[in-house]
Amino acid sequence: MNNKVAIYRKEHFNAAHRLFVHEWNDSKNNEVFGKCNNPNFHGHNYELVVKVVGVPDPQTGYVMNLKNLSDIIREFVLDQFDHKNLNLDTVYFKKINPTTENIAITIYDILREKIDKQLELQVRLYETERNFVEYPVQ
Repeated sequence: MNNKVAIYRKEHFNAAHRLFVHEWNDSKNNEVFGKCNNPNFHGHNYELVVKVVGVPDPQTGYVMNLKNLSDIIREFVLDQFDHKNLNLDTVYFKKINPTTENIAITIYDILREKIDKQLELQVRLYETERNFVEYPVQ
């Protein structure tokens, strides 16, 4: 019998970014990214939902201690991204366009290193109430 359970942790962070491709001229960047290409940046109130799936431990009953998951997210994601300019203040987006897709993949990669590999992991990142991405797609 498969006793897998999904647990979720929801977090919030605020960050600014600018979407543009260095190799393109201003006209092409404006055509593709519009207002998101503002050279003075723009910001979002991101909602992050981290899903961890596994079989609960027979002794603790936990898939993973949610306090530990919260601490990992805070230390390795929120402390890196919250109230930051993603283009300028983080190492992650020096060469990668900080789209919501790329931010979600980056957060997944950060968390994947810190969470037991036997547990499934998924990141859902809301840029707005209506726009969000999931990675990986399951």
